[in-house]
Amino acid sequence: MEERLSFVDPRGHRVAAILTVPRGGTDRIAVLCHGFLTSKISSTNNALTRLLIERGIATFRFDFFAHGESEGSFETITTTLAVEQTQAAVDLVRQKGFQTIGLMGSSFGGLVSILTASQRTDLACLALKCPVVDFAEELRLEFGEEEMEQWKQTDTIPNIMGGSHRIRLRYAFYEDSLRRIAYEPAERIIAPTLIVQGDQDEHVPLHQSQQLYAALRPKKQFEILPGADHQFTKSEDFTRMITLIVGWLMDHLT
Repeated sequence: MEERLSFVDPRGHRVAAILTVPRGGTDRIAVLCHGFLTSKISSTNNALTRLLIERGIATFRFDFFAHGESEGSFETITTTLAVEQTQAAVDLVRQKGFQTIGLMGSSFGGLVSILTASQRTDLACLALKCPVVDFAEELRLEFGEEEMEQWKQTDTIPNIMGGSHRIRLRYAFYEDSLRRIAYEPAERIIAPTLIVQGDQDEHVPLHQSQQLYAALRPKKQFEILPGADHQFTKSEDFTRMITLIVGWLMDHLT
């Protein structure tokens, strides 16, 4: 029971989404936020949807601005805009009659989910897969001083997913990231929160999740997977990560 749909964010952009509901219906749902340069049908989102549907929980997957099938020019994306879209997504599923809502975010989607959850009191839980907490720091560490200067001068960045061509992304994204560091907002989160990250994550520094965990005030759990990288490329690491997230969502959405 899968429905492809779209909604409009507060700035008038069309956002593509997929609502998947188990047979017989449910009022419980997980809103899934994908990572940077991926989409709503990422391997993580697909695996979570399959397992949650089997357990009677619906999922809502959507593409951020300029990702997947959503409108927008990638070079103008900002974290602020992604948070606005996530707020609109949560509001939409509540309007559709879902009463118990969990939020899950991967990497960049984790940052967006933290910032979203810090502004809401109606989330049953939050699950974070290798979340970015300070994207500005991650970008500086990833690119180095010379590359950051080139970004500022050209509004282009290296392909962080491994491609050879540069990607157009305005330096305003970095400037927005400096205003969207999530440690202080995390102190306002009231939803029980899970963090899962590998100790060999090559993109998101582990100290960000450690500092985030210290900032969280409600019920919380931090699982560090020995040897796991950012993409959880080993099948056993991916399975463990998915199992932890599904278990957390099940515990708090049922």
